[in-house]
Amino acid sequence: MSVKIKCVTKELPNFSRTTAEIIPFLEIWLEGQEERFIRKVKKIFENAEVDKRYSIMDPALVFEKTSFEDKNDIYCKEVIKLGEKVLDKALKKAQWSPDELDFIITVSCTGIMIPSLDAYLINTLKLRQDIVRLPVTEMGCAAGISGIIYAKNFLKANPGKKAAVIAIESPTATFQLDDFSMANIVSAAIFGDGAACVLLSSDEDDEGVEILAEEMYHFYDNIDMMGFKLTNSGLQMVLNIEVPNTIASHFDTIVHPFLEKNNLKISDIDHLIFHPGGKKIIQIVEDLFLNHGKNIDDTKEVLKLFGNMSSATVLYVLERFIDKKPEKDSKGLMLSFGPGFSAQRILLKF
Repeated sequence: MSVKIKCVTKELPNFSRTTAEIIPFLEIWLEGQEERFIRKVKKIFENAEVDKRYSIMDPALVFEKTSFEDKNDIYCKEVIKLGEKVLDKALKKAQWSPDELDFIITVSCTGIMIPSLDAYLINTLKLRQDIVRLPVTEMGCAAGISGIIYAKNFLKANPGKKAAVIAIESPTATFQLDDFSMANIVSAAIFGDGAACVLLSSDEDDEGVEILAEEMYHFYDNIDMMGFKLTNSGLQMVLNIEVPNTIASHFDTIVHPFLEKNNLKISDIDHLIFHPGGKKIIQIVEDLFLNHGKNIDDTKEVLKLFGNMSSATVLYVLERFIDKKPEKDSKGLMLSFGPGFSAQRILLKF
């Protein structure tokens, strides 16, 4: 019995700005700072390799001094809207009715809402009253793949069932106006908002991308590498500059043993579906994969077009691959990293 990814869809918030359009907002935000520091911040934005990003709120409001409560209220309202749209779009793409879903996983780390998003979707889209729900809130950028892993395990244990994974993030809602640290500046330069939905099935009649294997990898003694600190002003980004080097030092252990367990080598992988964490991470991983004759062009393109949308981003990369209809039986490796510090891996057969 196999578990397959039926389809992937994405949904974007209403507001968007190019990086060039955001620079004037930086000048207002950084007023009073040293000129040298202002030039450095602008350069970080200009060199982040993000041409455009989307937001649940107008950039003017992002750079306005408001409370955590105000920003989180916007997050809750807009996440519900995006969740409804992206799940409805996915169900129509798969030609499934809402009452066919048996399992719903919602993923987000950039706001706080109780009840969680899945409860709202059950009501608005009239999902079944006995649907099994799982909100995933604290796994950061890795959670898009984590959600697929949880769905796969549920479906493997329950043949003939269907699941939805909905990842929605709004990093702009976490921007700290009074924080001039490199972590806050770099995250603001690379992050954007977005939503994605993956539908999966263990029904033998459903066609799709087969999940061959999945695994998590946890780095010891790197708890403080990445995450959020809950402060009176909201969720404050924690982002260690050593993240790219830490990934590089563990790369062989993350990739090769996982493939070997499935009787594969990196040369057997046709498609690399990698989370675009940021320019430096992409450069390091690209160099590592280039040694094996691989590229991560789609990862770079997603970063350029949308920025890093935390858990949803790797699903945007996955959508690009699926929609290109890769050669039958070609294999793909999904890879993302997140707080903990951890790596998530999935082996796919198209």
